Amino acid sequence: MPQALKAIYRNSTFILQTSCNLPEGAEVELLIQSPQVVSPPIFDPATKQRFLKELIERMQKNPIPLNAPRLTREMLYERR
Repeated sequence: MPQALKAIYRNSTFILQTSCNLPEGAEVELLIQSPQVVSPPIFDPATKQRFLKELIERMQKNPIPLNAPRLTREMLYERR
């Protein structure tokens, strides 16, 4: 039966935030639900240049509207 557990990813390790009763060596499947997933770094200069060019083009095509609400630090801070 599926069991939902909360964990924080730190130093290449998932640190559980809730207790669980799994046997040692149990295999688990992780489902990442956070929008904070980070892509791996781009080391190839040509690929990096192409990525940055495409990123700037997308930003220029989708500017933030002048009447967009200003977000405060509290609004941006992750609440638990």
